[in-house]
Amino acid sequence: MPFVKAAPAAAVPPGTVIETEIDGTPYAICNYAGQLRAFDGTCPHSGGPLGQGNLDGGNLVCPWHAWEYDCLTGVNTFDDSCQLASFPVRIEGGDILIDIPA
Repeated sequence: MPFVKAAPAAAVPPGTVIETEIDGTPYAICNYAGQLRAFDGTCPHSGGPLGQGNLDGGNLVCPWHAWEYDCLTGVNTFDDSCQLASFPVRIEGGDILIDIPA
């Protein structure tokens, strides 16, 4: 899997989430307390755009129906059998790179 540029690191200050799209696939990038995480950008509940949601404490909240996922693990806070796909993240030259499926 190749690491690809997803966004400038400055675009995701602590306490925020952004949506980015790579080759037509949406991703949600969260910055919780300085820790960056990248997740599948589509909520498994109803297809909501997770990157357009917000962070509430340590949870990523879907903007459509308020389903919440742990910002560090991607596990749903109501049903731990529901988990977002996550992708390795690194910072290089001021950019966020995520390791996406080939």
